[in-house]
Amino acid sequence: MSEAMFGLVGKDFVILAADQQAAFSIIRIKNDADKIWQIEDKLFACTGPPADTSNFCEYLDKNIKLHTLRTGLSLSTKACANYTRNELAAALRKGPYNVDLLVAGCDASGPALYFLDLYASSEKVNKGAHGYGAMFTLGLMDRYWKPDLTEAEAIDIIRMCIKELETRFIIDLGNYKCKIVDKNGVREIKLKA
Repeated sequence: MSEAMFGLVGKDFVILAADQQAAFSIIRIKNDADKIWQIEDKLFACTGPPADTSNFCEYLDKNIKLHTLRTGLSLSTKACANYTRNELAAALRKGPYNVDLLVAGCDASGPALYFLDLYASSEKVNKGAHGYGAMFTLGLMDRYWKPDLTEAEAIDIIRMCIKELETRFIIDLGNYKCKIVDKNGVREIKLKA
């Protein structure tokens, strides 16, 4: 998949970025897709075929909200990642979703980022990426990430990753959408100066 999705954990936030193109085979269907879903106060960045990502994220959205309505309790980031992993594992045995995800949130235990793939593996990470873009961005994030990363530094790293993709990747992925989740909730930021 010629997609790029990446994220970083900062001092008290998580930042995610994803390209905005939706494609089928070699055809670009649209270039304004939002691949970072907000479910309650968590972010789910999802890559894969547009039908699978849409169906799976809508399914997650409805079931996580149903849990909150039934219990009156909101799921933690870890609980959301575990629920998502269980759903991917169950689907793997009957009708798998071809999706890879980054699940981000900031709750009582602090900021957290989880890396999940279509085979239902899950891992808590400080930086993660999916798609072909991961080949170009993981090295930059390894080089510049640090535990006390500020928001401005994280945005600079995201811009470096996008610049690297624009320079080295053979396919033009177009525009990118970038969202941040922290204790105050979710917000979208503009990357163009």
